[in-house]
Amino acid sequence: MRQRVAVIYNAACPSRYDGLGEQQAVLGVLDAVRAVSDALHELGYEETRVPLMPPLKKAEKTLKSLDTALIFNLFEGFGGCPETESEVADILTALGMPYTGCPAPVLRLALDKVRVKEVLQDNGIMTPAFQLFNTENMAEFQLQFPVIVKPYGEDASHGISSASVVQNHVALEKQVARICKSYGGTALVEEFIDGREFNITVVGNSEPSVLPVSEIDYTLPAGVPRILTYTAKWDPASAEYQNTTVVCPARITSRESKQLEAVALRVFRLLGCRGYARIDIRTDIQGHINVLEVNPNPDISPGSGAVRQAAAAGIPYTRFIEKIVLLALERD
Repeated sequence: MRQRVAVIYNAACPSRYDGLGEQQAVLGVLDAVRAVSDALHELGYEETRVPLMPPLKKAEKTLKSLDTALIFNLFEGFGGCPETESEVADILTALGMPYTGCPAPVLRLALDKVRVKEVLQDNGIMTPAFQLFNTENMAEFQLQFPVIVKPYGEDASHGISSASVVQNHVALEKQVARICKSYGGTALVEEFIDGREFNITVVGNSEPSVLPVSEIDYTLPAGVPRILTYTAKWDPASAEYQNTTVVCPARITSRESKQLEAVALRVFRLLGCRGYARIDIRTDIQGHINVLEVNPNPDISPGSGAVRQAAAAGIPYTRFIEKIVLLALERD
């Protein structure tokens, strides 16, 4: 009898992202669902796709009804409610259902970008200087321009545009007001590091390993900030998308690769990640490694960075999915 695996994900529902023109990031999970389901079928599993619908109680009822050996967790949170990503993982843990990827506490921590940065700083890992702002406390600004303004608790480049990098107080106040209005009332402002940008996927549990390092190669016009905007990530027809490419393996020295890998592994362990996670890094003008973000359970659709890195390591897609499944089953 074939082992059952349920692929859970967030069903497409109306959300605040629709009005912001950012619904593609929510729909993007469907590419991963199709590809993962096909890979599981090829591997001999009896797979079933389970879209979760809000509210959370309804999703919990759906999960309780499942008869499965494993949950392949592609749930990214209900649209506009990113905190539900960890809440669904909490439900799976309470039900005793093994699931792929990082545990609920890690998913919750990663969404709190400030707390992650504090953990990094407390452990001697460099991250850009930052402050939190709303529209009432702008007088407290103490950072050095240029800075980048981000939503406090979002991923998938939500809220990031070329206007996110600002050079003066007038532009800063305007961008903070925009982010606060659309993304929950708080903006994260960081000193902008205009250096090389790397992504590193770490895979494993107690003995994690690093996939080949990727570098984001920006060939944007002069004056356009070298950042991964929402458009650059999700709109193939845009100039930002077409002038933002990925080089994997990155063109770096063996020494640079080892340094980046060491930081990524340390961050993975420090935050308690399991299964798979992506660490986003920039190096400053002195070559110092700064961790920008930690992304547990990153995108694993066929065109994603994690999959590109796995391919560079000689791991085809189906085997990469099998590895993620086997890591989840290790927890029992």
